[in-house]
Amino acid sequence: MLTLLFEMFRDPNAQWILLGSMLLGLSSGVLGSFAYLRKQSLMGDALAHAALPGVCIAFMLTGTKSIFFFLIGAVAAGLIATFGIGYVTRHTRIKQDSALGIVLSVFFGLGIVLLTKIQHGSSGNQSGLDKFLFGQAASMVFKDVVTMAIVAVLLVLVCSLLFKEFKLLSFDQGFAKGIGLPVAFLDQFMMFLIVVAVVVGIQTVGVVLMSALLITPAVSARYWTERLGVMVALSGAFGAVSGFLGTWISGAANNLPTGPLSVLSATALFVVSVLFAPRRGLVAKLLERTAVKKDVVRGLRPQAQLHSVQHPASAAGEEGTP
Repeated sequence: MLTLLFEMFRDPNAQWILLGSMLLGLSSGVLGSFAYLRKQSLMGDALAHAALPGVCIAFMLTGTKSIFFFLIGAVAAGLIATFGIGYVTRHTRIKQDSALGIVLSVFFGLGIVLLTKIQHGSSGNQSGLDKFLFGQAASMVFKDVVTMAIVAVLLVLVCSLLFKEFKLLSFDQGFAKGIGLPVAFLDQFMMFLIVVAVVVGIQTVGVVLMSALLITPAVSARYWTERLGVMVALSGAFGAVSGFLGTWISGAANNLPTGPLSVLSATALFVVSVLFAPRRGLVAKLLERTAVKKDVVRGLRPQAQLHSVQHPASAAGEEGTP
């Protein structure tokens, strides 16, 4: 097994894919922790779908499949989507989940229309933009991996520098506003970071599955700790491990996509967390309930023995009663 692993990753292309997938999982897990704690799990899904028309428009304007231009186009589309969600939520009676669903549907529909137009155009066969729906990590080249590495490091660095601010924003926005923090700016800035993470991951995981890589590692990490710092670190580690496992399984089994396998690996880690986490896991809770039940039974037995010693006549009478 180890020999197969070493042989597999001697290929430079496999090394690039492995590095890109792990960095994507790391940055997505770190950012997803704050989105999960703010109860904005659907936001990653909405922004991922909203990024598709931005990618298509960037390709139509430039004519090249460059992750840099895709990043610019998708960020612009994502920012328009976030402002649209905020405007609808603030100025109408529509709640945020409904606004997210509306934006997701409209932008994704527009993206599919533009994608179809591109595929039927003169450069459609060379564009390969249909791979952005479900991802194709094998299409990454060294330049794409370098871009992903720089963006992932910057995302993790920004989250580290603004950890206290994001922590207050996640747990108590009223207190954060009271001490003078620019809550509205930080909220939009966090959405911007999620958009950047989504765009970087589209080529590997795809529009449809990117939200799973944002949220699943964070939910898994929440089972293992009560501290935010540890949770963010674990979430990033789970994301990186998911990227590693997805790349490894994809390389070992021919013709299996890396992105969906990374998502399935993250789901497997989530199942392990649900079952075997030390305090919140189902097995730990079952063992705790069993131990409490045994303690209760042991506590009742001395009371029953004491009762029979204090009332021997009544016990004898009850035994003699037909």
